[in-house]
Amino acid sequence: MSLVKLMKKTKLKQTEILLLALIAVIALLYVFETLAGKGIQGGLAVKSDKTEKISEENYEQKIIPKDGVVLPVKWRNLGTQMTKAGVIDKSKMEELYASRGGLNDEEKKLLEGIDNGNLKITRENSSFVLNLLWALGLGNKNEILENGPMSDKKYGGAGNFASTGGWTLARGNPEGEQTPYRAGAMSHYSKHRFIVLTPEQQALVEKVSKGIYRPCCGNSTYFPDCNHGMAMLGLLELMASQRVSEDEMYKTALAVNSYWFPDTYITIAKYLKSQGKNWDKIDPKEILGFDYSSGAGFQKVRSKVENTGFKGGGSCGV
Repeated sequence: MSLVKLMKKTKLKQTEILLLALIAVIALLYVFETLAGKGIQGGLAVKSDKTEKISEENYEQKIIPKDGVVLPVKWRNLGTQMTKAGVIDKSKMEELYASRGGLNDEEKKLLEGIDNGNLKITRENSSFVLNLLWALGLGNKNEILENGPMSDKKYGGAGNFASTGGWTLARGNPEGEQTPYRAGAMSHYSKHRFIVLTPEQQALVEKVSKGIYRPCCGNSTYFPDCNHGMAMLGLLELMASQRVSEDEMYKTALAVNSYWFPDTYITIAKYLKSQGKNWDKIDPKEILGFDYSSGAGFQKVRSKVENTGFKGGGSCGV
């Protein structure tokens, strides 16, 4: 065998040895990572999970900011007015929240104070704000309650809805009569002048109320048959009375609805993102409309988006 052929053969064997060694190293690395519980793609999976968690937190912060949202309305002494009138029985309210850790100082002030500033809704107090506004919407005298769908005879009277029969925190019949719990709430239904609107303000409330839906049902705020609808009506009346603009009313309503139904609006934000739309750029009036915020509209949106994983909101009880 010539010297040249011998050198070529030796070089070929060296290449084969290097390839075998490389394969062995790759195999050992694979076994090591598998035993370590990571697998060949473990690092990527962990990174993906972390990124997804951060993305979820970003959605939550955008839709329901941790620091809360200050609403463009002053609460003043409305809590005191409602407890005095009996729409809210203070002892019942305190008993209810005692089982939830008790009322904090700020919540007590909203219930008892006479000089409250702007309402603020947060992740922590959203249910309390809901109940305050529910009582306001229920008790304040308004044509929507007296002449709107709630009073339609085909429903058997306004007392048969969750927004009325479900309000168990009223003091009862002002005349002292013994009445069922539904009548306790109905004795305050559209009875008190906590907020007095001008004809123009009333017209604005009616207009805006017809464009704001909630995902727990298919009705707009103009038909406040559940607690969220009645509470939103109270908020709209309060905003109109303090001369909040129509655009600001929709913006505020969306912020409040988002705290009451966080899963709903985080899901909607994800859907909009998948369509190349930014939550901050969409008209709140559009999001609050039937196609997104009604029960039927939201179901269609949710079917196109993965589960958000966020739990909270939506109960129709106190």
